[in-house]
Amino acid sequence: MPKNKLTASQSKELLDILKARFEKNAKRHKGIAWADVESKLQKHADKLWSLNEMEMTGGEPDVVGQDKKTGEYLFFDCAAESPKGRRSICYDHEALESRKEHKPANSAVNMAAEMGIELLDEEQYRMLQTFGAFDLKTSSWVQTPAAIRKLGGAVFCDRRYDTVFLYHNGAESYYAARGFRGVLRV
Repeated sequence: MPKNKLTASQSKELLDILKARFEKNAKRHKGIAWADVESKLQKHADKLWSLNEMEMTGGEPDVVGQDKKTGEYLFFDCAAESPKGRRSICYDHEALESRKEHKPANSAVNMAAEMGIELLDEEQYRMLQTFGAFDLKTSSWVQTPAAIRKLGGAVFCDRRYDTVFLYHNGAESYYAARGFRGVLRV
């Protein structure tokens, strides 16, 4: 079986999970029909594989909208806290390589690329928060502007005191309660 392809039974199982989550959280995707989403997913096995990676690492992906220009459906990680299987990681490969000791296992940017997804940017993170209260105990790396990254920093978000905060840290830092949330376009 190719690395980035699910078996028929894995695909069916994942589609069942995604459909149940879609139906349970209708406020996230008003005006979008599951049949249309499923039809697109069945045409893109690589996207199903990426969604499975999101699911297996604890992301609980769900449709949160549709890009008006491209028609693509947007899946975000909608787990209450930053996905468990993606925590204790620094921001990117350069940061990982800069650590001389106590290196984390991976970085957010590397993991996202391996999964075929992208890190949420700040705007997407704030959009996610309109659907509920996420990251009340954890935090999530978000796409960092090049000027900040060039100076050694990286940014992350969380929600405290009923407010979404954007913070900074050294890109090489990592914490047990910090991971990342992704977006997949289908």
